[in-house]
Parts: sequence; structure tokens; C-alpha cells
Amino acid sequence: MLKEDGKMKVGVLSFQGGVIEHLNQIKALGHTGVEVKKEKDLDDIDAIILPGGESTTIGKLLKITGLIKSLKEKIESGLPTWGTCAGMILLANEVEGQEEKYLQLMDIKVKRNAFGTQIDSFKTHKVIEKISKDEMELVFIRAPYITEVKDNVRILCKVDDKIVAARQDNIIVTSFHPELTNDVTFLNYFLKSKWMK
Repeated sequence: MLKEDGKMKVGVLSFQGGVIEHLNQIKALGHTGVEVKKEKDLDDIDAIILPGGESTTIGKLLKITGLIKSLKEKIESGLPTWGTCAGMILLANEVEGQEEKYLQLMDIKVKRNAFGTQIDSFKTHKVIEKISKDEMELVFIRAPYITEVKDNVRILCKVDDKIVAARQDNIIVTSFHPELTNDVTFLNYFLKSKWMK
């Protein structure tokens, strides 16, 4: 539960990928970051971030460790969750051209590496009106994007007419990596959302 001083314990799934960058931003906002590798690490956290990285590797480790079941149950029970890049793929109900499925908690279809390979990584700047009036730097690295959403999914941002950020109930996903910038606006939005009790 959120403490009276507004400080939170925010878990970061820590098998692989951009873990330290998320932990640094959590600390920069005055909260406590918790590395999540085992089921007990899910105890007493107020939110969780599923970072960018290699979705296949992270997905396999979720299954090998048995964490996938308890993590899914926590998120289904309302744990605020943010998936960046690979995290978006882990949360999607469907991934184009891929039979392997993971958490299947968000009514979206995702295309992996949709913007191209590592060499096609790019940055852009955009105002995401639902989050801030100020322009934000968006960093895309071998990024997926969302190709289909159900009616219960709220689109937060598009780039080149591609859906790159969305929200459903207590889950937010982004194709881009706010943790790779010095801007904590997106993390602040996530942690201050109305689901935080």
C-alpha cells in the first residue's frame, strides 16, 4: 500500500534488459526500486515495471522460475504495471507471427521489431497530451508497435500513425524507452495514476 509520505516500492522485473535505468529513475523520484526475480520479491510492492530487453529470453525465464503465474495473478488483481518495449510484448494477448505467449493480460496485438533492426533505432519528440503539455523525447530501439486494440484499450500515443503507447485498466505499455532519457515525466504519470491507493 502507498505510504502516507507518498513513497512507493516499485518492482522492476530483473531477469534481463534495461533494469538499472528504471531503478535509477524510480530513485530520482524519491521512491524505492525493488529487483524482482523471485515470487517473494512481489510482496509489498506498489507497482511493477516490465523493462525492455529480449522478450523471448525474459519470457523463458518467467516460465523457468515459475514467476509467470504469481506475476499474472498480481497484475490481474490490480497491481499497477508498465511494460516498455519487450514488456509490451510480454503483456500482449497476441504477437504477430509468434505462437509463444506469455502473460496475455492486455487486449492488444503487437508486432515485434516493427520499426526495424538495431540499426533502425531512432529518437523523436512528441507531446503526449494525456501525459504532459511538454514535448517528450521518445527513444525507440528495435521497437514493437501495436497493430490492433480492443475497445477497452485506450490509445495514448501514435508515431507515424503507429500505436506506440496504450493503457488498459491498471496496465500501461510503451514501445519507447522513457528510462533512456533524463525525463521522468512518464514514470511520474504512471506512479501518480488514479489506481494508486
